[in-house]
Amino acid sequence: MDLLAILLQVATDLTPIAKMGAGIGAGIAAIGAGMGIGQIGRGAVESIARQPEAVGDIRSNMIVAAALIEGVAFFAIVVCLLIVFL
Repeated sequence: MDLLAILLQVATDLTPIAKMGAGIGAGIAAIGAGMGIGQIGRGAVESIARQPEAVGDIRSNMIVAAALIEGVAFFAIVVCLLIVFL
């Protein structure tokens, strides 16, 4: 029983640190998503410059990849916000 009480005390003592880590994690997720989408856009523009006839395929692939990155970033931010508010 003492071990459980000690673990609960440690968990409550570390709550502010966990909330700070969740905030930092949300920021890192947003920055990473922005960088990833920037890389996709850069690659798409370069590809279109090299093969203008493939604009439709490149654009659709770019949109799908950007949507996947946005989804993962949104999920990470939601998880971090749940940590902060729960």
